[in-house]
Amino acid sequence: MAASSTFSESWHRVANQRLCLRRGVNIRRQNHRGERWFIAENPLSNDFFRLSPAAYAFLCRLDAKRTVDEVWRECLEKVPDEALSQEETLNLLAQLYFANLLQYDAAANSAALFDRYRKRRQREWRARFLNVMFMRFPLLDPDRFLVRTLPVVGRLISPIGAVLWLAVVGMALKVVFDNWESLQTQSQGVLSPGNLPLLYLGLIVIKTLHEFGHAYFTRKFGGEVHVMGVLLMIFTPVPYMDASSSWAFRSRAQRLLVGGAGMIVEVFFAALAAFVWANTGPGTVNSLAYNIMFVGSVSTLLFNANPLLRFDGYYMLSDLLEIPNLSQRANQHLRHICERWLFGLKKSESPATSRGEAVWFVFFGIASGIYRVIIFGGILLLVADHFFLIGIVMAIACFVSWITVPTGKFIYYLAANPKLERNRPRAIAVSLALLGAIVGLLQFVPFPSHFRAPGVAQATQWTQVINEAPGEVVELQTTSGAFVSAGQPLVRLHSAESNVELKHARASQDEIETRIRGARAKAVSDLKPLFGLLETATNRMAKLLRDQAAMTITARHDGVWVAPEMKDSLGRWLPRGTRLGLLVNSNTFQFTAAVKQEDAERLFGRELKGAEVRLYGEVDKIISTGRWKVVPGGQHVLPSPALGWHGGGDIAMMPNDSSGTKSAEPFFEVHVEIPSDAGAQLLHGRSGRIRFEQSPEPLLPRWIRSLRQLLQKRYQL
Repeated sequence: MAASSTFSESWHRVANQRLCLRRGVNIRRQNHRGERWFIAENPLSNDFFRLSPAAYAFLCRLDAKRTVDEVWRECLEKVPDEALSQEETLNLLAQLYFANLLQYDAAANSAALFDRYRKRRQREWRARFLNVMFMRFPLLDPDRFLVRTLPVVGRLISPIGAVLWLAVVGMALKVVFDNWESLQTQSQGVLSPGNLPLLYLGLIVIKTLHEFGHAYFTRKFGGEVHVMGVLLMIFTPVPYMDASSSWAFRSRAQRLLVGGAGMIVEVFFAALAAFVWANTGPGTVNSLAYNIMFVGSVSTLLFNANPLLRFDGYYMLSDLLEIPNLSQRANQHLRHICERWLFGLKKSESPATSRGEAVWFVFFGIASGIYRVIIFGGILLLVADHFFLIGIVMAIACFVSWITVPTGKFIYYLAANPKLERNRPRAIAVSLALLGAIVGLLQFVPFPSHFRAPGVAQATQWTQVINEAPGEVVELQTTSGAFVSAGQPLVRLHSAESNVELKHARASQDEIETRIRGARAKAVSDLKPLFGLLETATNRMAKLLRDQAAMTITARHDGVWVAPEMKDSLGRWLPRGTRLGLLVNSNTFQFTAAVKQEDAERLFGRELKGAEVRLYGEVDKIISTGRWKVVPGGQHVLPSPALGWHGGGDIAMMPNDSSGTKSAEPFFEVHVEIPSDAGAQLLHGRSGRIRFEQSPEPLLPRWIRSLRQLLQKRYQL
């Protein structure tokens, strides 16, 4: 952290002012990283201000009978190594002025000094409205209600309540795991139009309980809650409460409990809802319970518990690290790095007080920015999938708040910020050079290009063995895993009904032949219908004889007989067409890949340089492939159920498909030769992924093409 100059050119503006802290301002002590700090609380506005020991020492000496300059010089004489500089004192007084913590007589004379901070306050308010995903509107004061009900609710905020919470949540987790498949099935309709009212009702219920959790924990530990209002979370009104008085608690454990109180309450009521959901049939109560479970788990993980967003997890992390204002100071530190090392501002100061803090600021500032883009981008796509117009409005608002406004602010900063007075040409030149370098890098520099597709290893020659006639399994003539030759018996069936039918068919055929011989001697006119009956009887005899021959199932070609379940089928009746096993010739293999539609342009429009396969279970072994062939036309039947959702794959399936092989969208099938010396254990049906290498291509055209494909596929734009 760069040292501030002891003296300031603007000191004369406050040197003769007589200031002091307002009456009623409460001061509380806190320890951070082994150092003592102070929290100034304004009970009228519920505002809090964090003071360093040096700042507190200065404020304690402020008196309406002494000037600011006299107080500052007294601090400088008594603690010269720790006293605030004049510039730091100016900043402190200006911020206290904003927090309404100062009492003074000549406000008009100091208006010019604090003008820049007033503008910053206005920017903070504008930022709240520009944050269209999460806007807050305070409405009422719930503190009296909390005080009246705390004697009852407060009994649960105790060790007994903690044991009860653990017991209920633990049992609920078991219920969830026992009904996991039903849970997954019901999750597919969460955003369906019919479920949205119940989803919103569940959101209101769980978030109201969440906020009351914060409020009651705050009141339990001696804090006050004076603000309750509505938060527009992604344009959805939900309640919120201001429990910021907990920031002044001396105990870090209490502050952490208040920060996690909302999530504790959410999970508890989500657990109760799990019992209701598991013990009710389809209907409104079951659906509402499921939605409460969904909101209490998904929103808690994605938003409240995640420290990269400024919700409960963020404040808990900030307290654990003992770094107040982590997000704001991280952004200030990143700005300091740019100003100091790119723009050459030697007087730029970092908010970090140690190397450890500086590392945390860099990591948090970058990670939180990336995560916000990912999570809100996903939310935009999810909303637009179901409500296109709302998604468009949200996208426009986000574009304005995330791109247009920051760009305008940065241009204004380069053009008019007083800090850049001497370094403005360098700042502009560096900014333009960085912009040009980034655009040039993305547009003109080729980067390695490839795409992946799921698939399965399959023997070049293989047969699904089925029984062509129904019958009872009476003998396994070949064990599973044995190598067989073409024509070798595999399984023998028996059907008593077929034998009886065959005897009846023979008797019927003999009868018709006897009648034909008699008709030739007596009634020649009856021969034609009798010949028709004979043909029918002969065909039936041939079919029954084929069924008899099919009772012994033989190998159609050389290979390994794979039928591990047949040993449990002895004595079972098998209907016609039952899958008995596979006959696999393991001499040669190929990898059959399913390429999705979004990669069709890469598959057909650009040259493929090579391909390599990795099989699950042996991802460290790369299989170099030979030639490949693309099957023309889109396919709808997967080469293996393992590639679809039902088999753990990533290809969407038809909802009413019981076989698990019919894809929801067409795909392109690619057959790739696998050499015999592949080095991996090749088994028929073993799944994996193939990586197709292409000619290097710049990133920007690739991203633009992917965006166009996304818009065309999802929204037909």
